[in-house]
Amino acid sequence: MRRITIFLLMGILFIGPSFAQTPKNHSPADIFHEIQKLNFLGTALYIAAHPDDENTRLISYLSNHVHARTGYLSLTRGDGGQNLIGPELRELLGVLRTQELLAARRVDGGEQLFTRAVDFGYSKNPKETLEIWDKELILGDVVTAIRKFKPDVIVNRFDHRSPGTTHGHHTSSAMLSMEAFDLANDPKAFSDQLENTDTWQPKRLFFNTSWWFYGSQEKFEQADKTKLLNVDIGTYYPILGMSNNEIASLASSQHLCQGFGRLSSRGTEEEYLELLKGDLPQNKSDLFEGINTTWTRMAGGTEIGAILDKVESQFNFKDPSVHLSDLVKAYQLLQKINDDHWRELKSKELKAIIEDVAGLHLEAFTTQAFSNPGESIELNLEAVNRSNADIVLESVSVNGEKLLIESTDLKYNELFKKQLKITIPNTTNYTSPYWLMVKGTLGTYTVTDSELIGKPETPRAFKATFNLLFDGVNIPITKNVSYKYGRPDKGEIYQPFEIVPKATSMLKDKVLIFSDGTPKQIPVTVKAHKDHVSGKVRLEIGDGWILDSATQPFSIEKKGDEQTLVFTLTPPATENESYLTSIVSIDGENISKELVTIAYDHIPTQTVLMPSEAKVVRLDIQKAGQHIGYIMGAGDDVPTSLEQIGYTVHIINPTDIDENSLDKYDAVVLGIRAYNVVDELSFKQRYILEYAKNGGTVIVQYNTAGRWADQFENIAPYDLQISRDRVTNENSEVKIIAQDHQLVNYPNKISSNDFNGWVQERGLYFPDSWSKEFTPILEMKDEGEKATKGSLLIAPYGEGHYIYTGLSFFRELPAGVPGAYKLFSNMLSVGKDNLSKKEQIKG
Repeated sequence: MRRITIFLLMGILFIGPSFAQTPKNHSPADIFHEIQKLNFLGTALYIAAHPDDENTRLISYLSNHVHARTGYLSLTRGDGGQNLIGPELRELLGVLRTQELLAARRVDGGEQLFTRAVDFGYSKNPKETLEIWDKELILGDVVTAIRKFKPDVIVNRFDHRSPGTTHGHHTSSAMLSMEAFDLANDPKAFSDQLENTDTWQPKRLFFNTSWWFYGSQEKFEQADKTKLLNVDIGTYYPILGMSNNEIASLASSQHLCQGFGRLSSRGTEEEYLELLKGDLPQNKSDLFEGINTTWTRMAGGTEIGAILDKVESQFNFKDPSVHLSDLVKAYQLLQKINDDHWRELKSKELKAIIEDVAGLHLEAFTTQAFSNPGESIELNLEAVNRSNADIVLESVSVNGEKLLIESTDLKYNELFKKQLKITIPNTTNYTSPYWLMVKGTLGTYTVTDSELIGKPETPRAFKATFNLLFDGVNIPITKNVSYKYGRPDKGEIYQPFEIVPKATSMLKDKVLIFSDGTPKQIPVTVKAHKDHVSGKVRLEIGDGWILDSATQPFSIEKKGDEQTLVFTLTPPATENESYLTSIVSIDGENISKELVTIAYDHIPTQTVLMPSEAKVVRLDIQKAGQHIGYIMGAGDDVPTSLEQIGYTVHIINPTDIDENSLDKYDAVVLGIRAYNVVDELSFKQRYILEYAKNGGTVIVQYNTAGRWADQFENIAPYDLQISRDRVTNENSEVKIIAQDHQLVNYPNKISSNDFNGWVQERGLYFPDSWSKEFTPILEMKDEGEKATKGSLLIAPYGEGHYIYTGLSFFRELPAGVPGAYKLFSNMLSVGKDNLSKKEQIKG
């Protein structure tokens, strides 16, 4: 599914199909709400580990009820999770989840921050997490976030005192927050940061607790609540027409790739916060008690506050433009404030409100989605003044260069339009997530520009600044240059305007498996991002691999068109692993990137430049059978991987399964979490088990415990209890405990060496108990834990076999791990000779 349709109708925003970039139109209620926020000078920072960890109820409460500037610091971008709506995994999933976080913040009113920590997968304890993350590096990022965001209060999502009871990333986020609370105000700590920011001391640190952390509701009722604050986060906002919980539900529902869409809740609901550091408020429903959150907290702010308090108390909902002169006066006074932090922050807020009360429409857009360095494009400027105020458009600058210098009176409701031509400088960087520009480590991204650290996304390459005079007062308002177009089935659509190379190339398969010495044809697709582009494509690979031709020319006439070149690659005679890189050469520039587009309706379209490469593996691998039936679950690339080693994979629609439909397959494989996400299987399970009973092989990959339809007593033909057991260290020792079983001997001999080079984990959701019919094949454990034997279980069933495995083949096969291919081939080959099922039936 590549298009997600969401309709969110609320006073503070509108999000709908393809409208993630559409300029917002603010009602008087929205403007008044923003003025309330303008007049509150307090800041809160919520800290957790991943996208979807945040408590949107509390973030929305702090932003919309308290009116505090509220941020969510997610230490990671969620790269290690799974994707329920599309194919993006790892780095690309991190890009998608970043945008879903930003979509959530557009709903709940918060802001989004990050560190350079990578979500490398499930971790059982903070010791492992902080070793892989590089504790000092990520701690420094948390300190940076605090120093730049300057929160008065910090709220941790997780408990720093309970290592080993939850995800190691979770506990680590709280532990780092505890340390950073004090270090942020220490000039000796991370002193290099002080070139770009100042020290800062938050006033209070809380843990966002609940009865769940106490073990039960009963234990929570009996607990000492001396240091607990509680707030009613079910409050209703009359001017928005929504309750806080409704807003929070809409915000969390933006995490669609994680399956977080949920119903709204309404009515009173308590949220609890335990004080960890700082002084305890006397009013236990006010996190900011005793903290000056008025304009008087800054020198010179008293006069500004008096003006803006009057605007708030006398706000004219029928005609907000009557407040324009007061708002402009407040803006003038604000520019004289010496406090850089509050001046910049409140100037931005105040300019947005001035724009809204004046009914100003300002935009700069192109009619093309992307361009290249050195190319000229048409830039369209529009401005409309929908108030009776005296507003003059003095000039327009793009990236600091004045392009429009004649002054224009913006008369009431008259559209000003201008088309200019601008040239993209040759030094302009390509559009791509900044944290993916340079290869990082297992635990951290590499970011060479320190000013970018913590930002949610790469700043847009082109910004247009409209220099406006309001009754003679200059107020510059800046807009990102966007791409605007229309579609008959969608209407007006906005997307980010991108800068891309003249051409990019793509290797179709990211992993190429050579099961013998037979050469393979390697298609390389070149895509043009400008008209009349020509050059050469060069392939590079390690020693031992032979290309029929290392370089081939290409020529493409029209932007957007593609040309596929075919190279022939011969593998070495023995087992070998290498990387194949595709490089496009145009006018002396070498481009080794593939352009990936991530397009969903609930986020702005994302352009990502990834390395144009493929892992190539020469394997000595044997297999039995040919035709594999595959029932997709939550989404994985296992079918493609199996085709790499010569299997013919047939994707099975569960609705088509009947008593005879599976007989033609040599094995039937169920994708990850199939029983969790495919409801139809509850009606088809009897046919799947009957297939095994009649001589077939059924392979079930991991499912989460108990999350399947009520019709199932069990997903296996015998008793099988799935637990939360997992082995998260991909380098953990693996013992083969069923040395004589065919599963580790035919057609490939499996040894402990076949578990070298695994990625992210060994496996997850292993069964912890099973009936005597099952034979456990492997034993493994993480450091300090009891060994588990449930990662790979096989049982005879009738004339066939049933296999359950929690091994993470869905990660290992797409990563080109040789041993994983051999073991999976053995699973598919159980009970067979080299004849396929069709051949056996025919014979």
